[in-house]
Amino acid sequence: MRALVLAFLLGLCCATASAQSWTGTWLSMVSETQSEQPHWVTPVVTVTPRLEQELRLDFDHEDISGGYTVWNLDGGKGVEVIPAKRIELIFNLPPYFTRNNPKTPGGWGDIAWLVKFRIASGNEQHGNYIVTAFLAGSYDTGTYKNGARGPGITPTIAAGKGFGRFDVQSTLGILIPTANTIKTGHQVAFNNALQYHVAHYFWPEVESNTTWFNGGDNKGQVQSFLTPGVNFGRFPIHNRIGLTLGIGEQIAITHFDTYNHNLVLTARLPF
Repeated sequence: MRALVLAFLLGLCCATASAQSWTGTWLSMVSETQSEQPHWVTPVVTVTPRLEQELRLDFDHEDISGGYTVWNLDGGKGVEVIPAKRIELIFNLPPYFTRNNPKTPGGWGDIAWLVKFRIASGNEQHGNYIVTAFLAGSYDTGTYKNGARGPGITPTIAAGKGFGRFDVQSTLGILIPTANTIKTGHQVAFNNALQYHVAHYFWPEVESNTTWFNGGDNKGQVQSFLTPGVNFGRFPIHNRIGLTLGIGEQIAITHFDTYNHNLVLTARLPF
């Protein structure tokens, strides 16, 4: 019996040592990958072309036509990991919507994912730039009015350039429905974030977020927002773990909008 206990403890120690060795190797790869790109913070709304590894949670409060409001709990964010050099995987949890319109009940939104492949980059000492390709996908798992009419994919090209304390990050993508194409239509989204690194933990920014609707219920419409905001971080917590907080508000600047005055609160735990 004693021999069995000793054998079990020995096996447990070996497994723990092996796991620690694998984790150390993986995190070293992550650090090396991130050292080869700029060290800006992720904008409040625009998806950064940088490769990040973090847990993220957003809260959105939107004004809807008719005097109604919507809370988006989680913002469709989740876990971001770097499994290999130049690659990032994002697994987004379905958001939960609460609405004060009795005709439109709240509920869960769609499940989504995103893959990034960094094409080229240079850190602050080697050009301060980055170019990345995205492929996002979503599944129509949401309840009525809280999700899309069908699944879709969104290929996107993203880039960023830094000029001292100033940086610009941009994305251009198109939603391609894989079902209910006539009702959903195609949407082209162009997002830009302009940031200025004022102090060590202070990143004020302004973003522009524009969507063109080709087909679907909003055929021919253009929706554009101006989004002032600020990020605070990255505050160190323990070893690799940090904390970044952000706040911004999307303000419609076009006559057409599906929502307005969207207050976005974001919290991230990079690791």
